[in-house]
Amino acid sequence: MDEGVPIAYQVLEPGVPVFASDGEQVGTVRSVLSAPAEDIFHGIVIRAGPGLRFVAGDQVASLHERGVDLRLDSAAVAGLPEPDGGASPAWRVQEPGVKPSPWTHLVDRMRGSSTHQHDWTRED
Repeated sequence: MDEGVPIAYQVLEPGVPVFASDGEQVGTVRSVLSAPAEDIFHGIVIRAGPGLRFVAGDQVASLHERGVDLRLDSAAVAGLPEPDGGASPAWRVQEPGVKPSPWTHLVDRMRGSSTHQHDWTRED
């Protein structure tokens, strides 16, 4: 299977197939877990059968447009833990220069997220 070109975690889309090191498809991407402000990739949550599994970033071998390759075989993936619920998916910023929704600030405050990461007027 052609998985496409390598990509960064910031553009990995939900639904992309996830493959164990033995070549077996073990699930699909549900979400990316990261600390965007620090550019830290924590891992991915995959839908594997009827449940969800957390794959730590160091167990991800490569990310591609149409596939994620793991360093784990399919038996090891089956033994992975479920997500603990404390992690949140990576924020996906809209197009550069597009002002975010007025609700973004409220949602960030309710989630306890840093509000400055969405400030479209702030220059780094």
